[in-house]
Amino acid sequence: MLAYIIRRLIYAIPILIGVNLLTFALFFMVNTPDQMARVQLGDKHVSQEAIDEWKDQRGYNKPLFINTRDNSEGLLTDTIFFDKSLRLFVFEFGKSDEGRMIGSDISERMWPSLALALPTFIIGITVNIVFALFIVMFRASVFDTAAMVFCVALMSVSGVFYIFFGQYFFAKLWHLVPISGYLSGADAIRFLILPVIIGVISGIGGGTRLYRTLFLEEASKDYVRTARAKGVSESAVLFRHILPNGMIPILTSVVVVIPSLFMGSLLMESFFGIPGLGSYTLNAIQAQDFAIVRSMVFLGSVLYIIGLILTDISYTLVDPRVRLS
Repeated sequence: MLAYIIRRLIYAIPILIGVNLLTFALFFMVNTPDQMARVQLGDKHVSQEAIDEWKDQRGYNKPLFINTRDNSEGLLTDTIFFDKSLRLFVFEFGKSDEGRMIGSDISERMWPSLALALPTFIIGITVNIVFALFIVMFRASVFDTAAMVFCVALMSVSGVFYIFFGQYFFAKLWHLVPISGYLSGADAIRFLILPVIIGVISGIGGGTRLYRTLFLEEASKDYVRTARAKGVSESAVLFRHILPNGMIPILTSVVVVIPSLFMGSLLMESFFGIPGLGSYTLNAIQAQDFAIVRSMVFLGSVLYIIGLILTDISYTLVDPRVRLS
């Protein structure tokens, strides 16, 4: 197991380097440092002196990859790529183009993102599994058909509609919860209730259909037919046999999501004014702040790789037939 984890971590290094290079290259194919300065300075007719000063202050006055200047401190080290991208491998995020410390922003904003993502994730998984089990219990019945129609209807509605609906009726019309905003501590609950409920409801359709398919696949296997032939009750078959074995692919599919939960939700955080990492990334994209964008892309890649490793490990724990070497 330890050898497998070490091997996967070694494999992750070229992947992260590739992601870093691709993000860096794509960003500077779209924006040159001069264009970035004009966007940040907010004036299309800004002087070249102001642009040069902005680049000097933020380290964009260097060559991108290779520095061939005579007074350069290093051929590869005195470059924008080394200063802005390679330092990410030791989690030195540096400063944003506005001058704020990105590491401090991440440490502050990850908690609102987690406060929104964790309840939505846990409650959503629980509701989807329970609903899917009820459908499997009454499979090939009117309830099964009606439930599938209901799930397809939920999937057909845009997530933005749920947000507008909830904000208008529950916040604006009935004044049950705030429309948007966020406060720390226990006061955060009243700001998070509505986005969590919306997140759970919007995910019921797809999640329930997926879990129903997995449970039905288990219900058609030989060991289930054998249990029924021995006179085991349908509820016992469902909860003692189908559920534990059906949870194996469910567990391995959700574990990969867990490390990336604190990255936040772009849609929810933006509409509800929650100062998390999702809205942080979206604001950086709109402002063309490359420093924040490349930091969040790199961090997302690291978390995704960790999620894949945790998925493989969890699979060995729930299924003893699989062993990693």
